[in-house]
Amino acid sequence: MSTGAADQQSLAPVPAPDVVEHLISTMTLEEKLAQLVGVWVNASTDGDSVAPLQNQMAGDTRTWDQMIAHGLGQITRMYGTVPVEPAEGARRLAAAQEQIMAASRFGIPAQVHEECLAGLAAWKATAFPVPLAWGATFNAPLVRKMAARIGADMRSLGVHQGLAPVLDVVRDLRWGRVEETIGEDPYLVGTVATAYVQGLESAGIVATLKHFVGYSASQAGRNHAPVSMGPRELADVMLPPFEMAIRHGGPRSVMHAYTDVDGVPAAGNRALLTGLLREEWGFTGTVVADYFGIAFLDVTHGVAADSGDAAVLALSAGVDVELPTVNCFGEPLLRRIREGALDESIVDVALRRVLTQKAEVGLLSPDFSPAPPALAGHIDLDCAGNRALARELASQSLVLLSNRSFKGAAALPLPVPSTGSLGVVGPLAEDPFAMLGCYSFDAHVGASHPEVPMGISVPSVAGVAAARFGPVATSVTGNCEAATEEQIAEACKVASSVDTCVVVVGDNAGLFGRGTSGEGNDAPDLRLPGDQHLMLDHVLNACADSGTRAVVVVLSGRPYALGDFVDRADAIVQGFFPGEEGAEALWDVLTGVVNPSGKLPVSVPRSPGGQPGTYLHSKLAGPSGVSALDPSPLFGFGHGLSYTTFELAGHQCSAPAMSTSDSVLVSCTVTNTGSRDGAEVVQLYLEDPVGEVVRPVRELIGYARVELEAGASAVVDFEVHADRTSFTGVDLQRVVTPGLVKLHLSTSSTSDAATHEVILDGPRRVVGFEREMLTPVSVRQV
Repeated sequence: MSTGAADQQSLAPVPAPDVVEHLISTMTLEEKLAQLVGVWVNASTDGDSVAPLQNQMAGDTRTWDQMIAHGLGQITRMYGTVPVEPAEGARRLAAAQEQIMAASRFGIPAQVHEECLAGLAAWKATAFPVPLAWGATFNAPLVRKMAARIGADMRSLGVHQGLAPVLDVVRDLRWGRVEETIGEDPYLVGTVATAYVQGLESAGIVATLKHFVGYSASQAGRNHAPVSMGPRELADVMLPPFEMAIRHGGPRSVMHAYTDVDGVPAAGNRALLTGLLREEWGFTGTVVADYFGIAFLDVTHGVAADSGDAAVLALSAGVDVELPTVNCFGEPLLRRIREGALDESIVDVALRRVLTQKAEVGLLSPDFSPAPPALAGHIDLDCAGNRALARELASQSLVLLSNRSFKGAAALPLPVPSTGSLGVVGPLAEDPFAMLGCYSFDAHVGASHPEVPMGISVPSVAGVAAARFGPVATSVTGNCEAATEEQIAEACKVASSVDTCVVVVGDNAGLFGRGTSGEGNDAPDLRLPGDQHLMLDHVLNACADSGTRAVVVVLSGRPYALGDFVDRADAIVQGFFPGEEGAEALWDVLTGVVNPSGKLPVSVPRSPGGQPGTYLHSKLAGPSGVSALDPSPLFGFGHGLSYTTFELAGHQCSAPAMSTSDSVLVSCTVTNTGSRDGAEVVQLYLEDPVGEVVRPVRELIGYARVELEAGASAVVDFEVHADRTSFTGVDLQRVVTPGLVKLHLSTSSTSDAATHEVILDGPRRVVGFEREMLTPVSVRQV
């Protein structure tokens, strides 16, 4: 580690624990608190916000020298706050680290964090598909590969921590941040998120699990609204992805949620952040605040009288680091400790975790260099390898919802090269932002800097069509929120004049009202935003009248109600913000270059009302004779069509019974019975017909993505441990109970290929964090 100022205390290259304890015993209280905060240097306080209440909360009036006088814990988003050339950002970071190291006695560099939810959120960095698209791939190894690439780019830039992945399980599709989630099932969320964590950590980046916990269940789908959830739903739906990622992924940081659950905000919940996370689960990493989340204990939750009280409450609960900048853990906390409101030993507990992590990422190493490795060569954050991987992910994430017969054959794939005349209409026909989620740099930050061009190439749907097929008739019907009668009429005219019309509808991602999807962009219902429902209705009528093949493409951050269109569109394809290569991947699928294999990570509703609701529901939450409202989805979780056909046969279960501590093997043979190579996702669901508490109708407990050439077969084996049937019982303990369970082999949550009944014998068992959380699966080609 560089020595910095002449009066600094040099740290010998001794074991990290000894260095950490030496620092704790030597630091003043001011120096200790400086390690528990971040600084957001370029944050705007008068323009478009990228964090909630940013304009109110980010106004630190101190100079940079004053901010770093006692050291600094973290630098917030050096690359992701304003558009900056990556090389220039790296030089600024190197200079900042040199100044931080020289300013304090110990010369400790700052830990640097960035957002990386859909790729590194920096100008000129690859925009990968959003997490909801990861879920649609049902391909955890591919997500791990993507995360490793993202992590390698971050590490080369001198970044140490990534604020991802999101492990929130969707409970209300109206919520604006659905696009940031992996889906509505805890097992899918847990397995895919764990893979992302493994990839990021393999590159040396500290992965941050968020938002701990319950955030996605806010009332009416409103951002930050209270969460009215009992302990059983919290334990069985919201917590398992975090448990799995900590147990099998090895993350080194967790971010608390903004919301309160049953009146207790996560940032001040010691039972959650210390009792459960650390003492019961054994998590040893850092807990960081979601941006301004500590101050919100005072400002929005009203459980603290001022920022000093908020600091005491959060630190006592188990929050180690205040992000993005200093509001509470600076002077307000210092005063409270000096007044005797908090013992300094509580600071030492957090400091020990922070310094230990700094040691792990090399910041306490004697040979630390403030210059990011990327400065030694050419910086390319959107290289060919990144783009190829982004395209592969996008291709696997696109879901073919429906594919009706058109003139005696399936509407898709389009008959290339004899496609005939082609039209592309709709509000997103020519919009590259149709591909980008709200945490891609260009939507998150770039949209507030219109004078700066996009740093990456993001083709539009119409643009790729023109490049591949020549002249294409287009009509842009306003934007996602408004269209004029004239624009709709023009789209109908185009639709009537071509052989095939691709209608592109969906969302524009943004923040806090600047868009139709994304953080703060919650929806009143699940009708297509703005005038799109009306536009689509008219265009499909025009296609029907003229005999035009009508292909509806939905590019969105949440699913929308399509019941009014499913019998009128010849085909419907759903994409969830598929990233910079999304349009290329879409046309690969539309033309049959790629056989679609995506499966829905969230259900597509039939009608716009009836929320909240997901496939993970109890019997009475489904259709019944006691309610006139039928919440059955139009397309259920796990649904997705292919251009080939698959058969599941040879179903076997190794035993009709097992003990409450044993396993059974559930197997089937999947065969590609069609004429094209393709991939099927074999899904295994659990049904517990008679439970000691109300149980879901079914829940996913295993899956396998199986790629098969035409005519080929493979055997899929699921090893199901009795622990996989566990749930939170009447006594609020997680238990495995004796009795009948049903194991459904399926290709979606709404269709079964086979059902195996298994009797669990033996005592009621209490299980915990050490239980079997995964269903091992093997695929054998035959």
